[in-house]
Amino acid sequence: MPTLPREQPGPPSQPHHARRTAESFGTDARRYDEARPAYPDDLVARIVAGSPGPDVLDVGCGTGIAARQFRAAGCAVLGVEPDARMADLARGHGVGVEVATFEAWDPAGRMFDAVTAAQSWHWVGPAVGAGKAARVLRPGGRLAVFGHVFEPPAEVAEPFAAAFRRVAPDSPFNGQPARRPLEAYRAGYAKTAEQIGATGHFHAPEQWRFDWERPYTRDQWLDLLPTTGGLTRLRPEQLTEILTAVGEAIDALGGGFTMRYVTLATTAVRVGKS
Repeated sequence: MPTLPREQPGPPSQPHHARRTAESFGTDARRYDEARPAYPDDLVARIVAGSPGPDVLDVGCGTGIAARQFRAAGCAVLGVEPDARMADLARGHGVGVEVATFEAWDPAGRMFDAVTAAQSWHWVGPAVGAGKAARVLRPGGRLAVFGHVFEPPAEVAEPFAAAFRRVAPDSPFNGQPARRPLEAYRAGYAKTAEQIGATGHFHAPEQWRFDWERPYTRDQWLDLLPTTGGLTRLRPEQLTEILTAVGEAIDALGGGFTMRYVTLATTAVRVGKS
């Protein structure tokens, strides 16, 4: 699996093998649902407008953050999610979810107009993902893989990285620089595009980019941080030490900062006439 856009700190180089981490986000599903940012409305609108109909399959739907946005845009959404805790919360929001990995999920003959993966495609085995998406997409249907670049300012990222190395020196998420250039994230999405194109089932993939900002208070960022992949399996005392270090860094900035998000997407249309 290529190195895809990473949450801080990033997952191992083959995250689809790290099933325990992939299925650890439900440890505190409600915090995840409340703290994680939604996706740009322009991204959702562009996917909907570029799909032949309203039926969406959301791969690794989690608590349904993206699924709810597509429902609000008029789509009928089915989620596939391996973590039953996340799936239960998504159902509580009215999203239909089937509990399975995408690799093992049985479509039972169902077809869709769009297959989406919001911050989740790096957990899908590359030998299976794009090919299976093609099999469940109607001709003219769209595969859209997207996610946020989680890169806070250096004044926040560097104390985080130092604390993480200190409290979890053996973590497979360790060893990454405090901040990674945007080009590294874009390279991951370019690799995904290559894998999609290699199936022969899609027109030439496109790369999309959406820039936006969101201010965070100290408490808001400390609420989001435990939902990221490197922290979901830490012991409470380890997590507390990291959050203390990051909180002190944000206090030194005046109690908050502005996150300059970039949301990247790789998207391609299934060959055939719709």
